[in-house]
Amino acid sequence: MVTKEDLLYRQVFTLKDGARVLIRPLIKDDKQALIYLFTPIPQEERRFMRHNVSDENTVSGWVENLDYDHIFPLVAVVGDRLVGDATIHFYSGSARHRAEIRIFLAKDFRHRGLGTKLVQAAIDIAKRRSLYLLEVQVVRDVTYLIKAMQKMGFEVVGTLEDYFMLPDGELRDVVIMINRLRLPEGEF
Repeated sequence: MVTKEDLLYRQVFTLKDGARVLIRPLIKDDKQALIYLFTPIPQEERRFMRHNVSDENTVSGWVENLDYDHIFPLVAVVGDRLVGDATIHFYSGSARHRAEIRIFLAKDFRHRGLGTKLVQAAIDIAKRRSLYLLEVQVVRDVTYLIKAMQKMGFEVVGTLEDYFMLPDGELRDVVIMINRLRLPEGEF
């Protein structure tokens, strides 16, 4: 369940190049800025995304239907511009001890340490919620992302063959990675 502390989450830091960044939860007033974040994505990159982010209605729907107990979106803000987005997708029932994270960065903010900060923020929120596991699914072709997630404590636990279908119908393997946030009680 979302807490007031979660909704007040703030982290401010300075990138090595001097850019000041604020990480905070997405709010309804961010709708247009979120659309602007996803608008310039080239087709070659969009084909690896789960949703059609070039459709303003899709992106608007995410903001208009915010449900922090189901999906907790964090955004990275520089000035008035959203430059990154990380979402924590919570599971329920027998999977309530884990969640999946997804991340997207504006092209001009990649390889600058912002992705690491957003993933760390997602890990902080997940720990506050007492989760055991965070998982990420990465198309196997995106090797730099797999390496980056490994540096953040995620381990490869398996590969699902032909698990992701590109818009043209071509299939790709997906690497499943997890970060063990805590061990089940009774283990040492």
